Amino acid sequence: MANQRAVNLTHDPADDVQLQLVAAEGEALDRPEPMDVPMQDVRWLELLRDGLMFDLSGLASGDAMPFPSVDHIFDLKESPAAIGHEALQLKPGHHLVGGERSIPVVKGLVALARDLVHHFDDIEAIVWPPSSSAIGPRFFESVITAWLDGGPFPALGLTAFRETIDGAIQSIGLDYWINQELRIESPLSIDKVTATRLGVRLVNQMVLVGGIDGGERITAPDGNALVMRSSQNGKFIRVWRE
Repeated sequence: MANQRAVNLTHDPADDVQLQLVAAEGEALDRPEPMDVPMQDVRWLELLRDGLMFDLSGLASGDAMPFPSVDHIFDLKESPAAIGHEALQLKPGHHLVGGERSIPVVKGLVALARDLVHHFDDIEAIVWPPSSSAIGPRFFESVITAWLDGGPFPALGLTAFRETIDGAIQSIGLDYWINQELRIESPLSIDKVTATRLGVRLVNQMVLVGGIDGGERITAPDGNALVMRSSQNGKFIRVWRE
């Protein structure tokens, strides 16, 4: 990845050469069993981007990572499946444990994924597990670059939307960011396309402010007054016409 100036390869386990003990007469001594995983089973790289370490696992010649579940697709003709595809896993390094959901770390993670898309033409999709979403590489590159450059949060991809059995439109994966999901209640949710567009705008706002504890009144793009209020259990942000 020499052409990715923001990314550095900080550790390649294949470069670790174990010492061979040799007796004074030149006879090789038996090596002790290694404490760590055998070299032939090591399948990860450590990458540095903007001062943050990330681990890339599932590389050849070892086994691929388990293929993630996908319920939503963006800019793909069909959902990628384990048949015909192999999965790599990119995740924050051990030193970031506890802060892996913070905005700076996640921005570094998706920025690195975007860099990998730039570098490897044969990447077919990027899967974001919190929303069970698979995203086409060109769409992913576009929306992530826009977000990193100060644009809107990529709500279609890093979150998704589904219709509930009671007719609401509910976000999937927003709780990864703010510990709450968004619910656009009926009859506001009857027009699914309009409700989803509203959901995209509100997800962007909620990621910026970190969710809400109480309630507030907002104005929809069509000028209608809306009420946005946290549910009693705090797990949802409910939205309906005033």
